[in-house]
Amino acid sequence: MTNIAARPSNLSELKILIRGAGEMATGCACRLHPSGFFRILMTEIEKPLAVRRSVSFCEVVYEKSWTVENIRAERVDRAEEVEGHWSRRVIPVLVDPDALCKTSFQPDIVIDAILAKRNLGISTSDAPLVVALGPGFNAGRDAHFVIETNRGHDLGRLITEGYASPNTGVPGSINGHSALRVLRSPAEGVFLSELSIGTPVTEGQAIGSVSDEPVTAQIGGILRGLIRPGTSVTRNLKIGDIDPRGDASYCFRVSEKARAIAGAVLEAMLRTYNT
Repeated sequence: MTNIAARPSNLSELKILIRGAGEMATGCACRLHPSGFFRILMTEIEKPLAVRRSVSFCEVVYEKSWTVENIRAERVDRAEEVEGHWSRRVIPVLVDPDALCKTSFQPDIVIDAILAKRNLGISTSDAPLVVALGPGFNAGRDAHFVIETNRGHDLGRLITEGYASPNTGVPGSINGHSALRVLRSPAEGVFLSELSIGTPVTEGQAIGSVSDEPVTAQIGGILRGLIRPGTSVTRNLKIGDIDPRGDASYCFRVSEKARAIAGAVLEAMLRTYNT
């Protein structure tokens, strides 16, 4: 299926390019890194819009460094800087929206974890192994493997031909709550809030505002995710997430969905390179 003529003698030598450094991309990195795949480079846009920022390496764009489950990532300015970070077991993150670095980086594996619901510019010619997460990709044409990201029985399934399930637009249910747990922008403007991720909130509580219009919690629970205050947002953009289970520790740990998807990425790699 893939051309692995240049297979390294040690799988830990594989160079991995992850497009995106949001929640699911970070989940993948946090699965691969402890498995001995240290030669990872992640790319991001200039102003990431992650909601689950506490478990997203894209925070390095603003904070310079970020740690998720004891794995550290740092921002780099050039792809040529990665070797020094790898030697310290740190994951480098590069602001490179179009992943132009792949020409010089020459990855063995490309993982598209942007979750844009469409192909923003990958093909099977980008690397010996190309894996894409979610809808919008044709397995066999855009990527060698597509991974199902829709919650349900097929979550994490590897697809070798065709597409993943189309985007439903319906958030996954937690304790019986789906759409009500998601906070959306009531207007276009700048999001403002004084609350932090992990804060308990009650139904009806004001979480913040956009253009003087309040963002109100529709259920009680823990503020599991919140877009960075001061960010310019569009109307109806997802800007927050309330977890009704009430356990603040969940806010700072990779989710079960991200772990399942990351496990599928690891399976795709081993299917390709460990035969």
